[in-house]
Amino acid sequence: MEITVYTKPMCVQCDATKRALNKAGLEYTLVDITEDAAALSHVKSLGFMQAPVVTTVNDAWSGFRPDKIKALTAQASEIRQAAGF
Repeated sequence: MEITVYTKPMCVQCDATKRALNKAGLEYTLVDITEDAAALSHVKSLGFMQAPVVTTVNDAWSGFRPDKIKALTAQASEIRQAAGF
């Protein structure tokens, strides 16, 4: 499962999202949009104007979304069970 979190410094919702992903044991790639102009352009091209932006293979959203993180956690659990872990 590929998860990318586009974030920026001093962002309360970004920090909450990272904490929730960490607590769920989900691995993710962190991209600081204040340091990566291409990443910022990508986020804007997706139609998002608020950090964090979380992207997966099948979904993308902005802001702190516990419901989406819970769904990712359930999906990861299903993948682990199917793989025999």
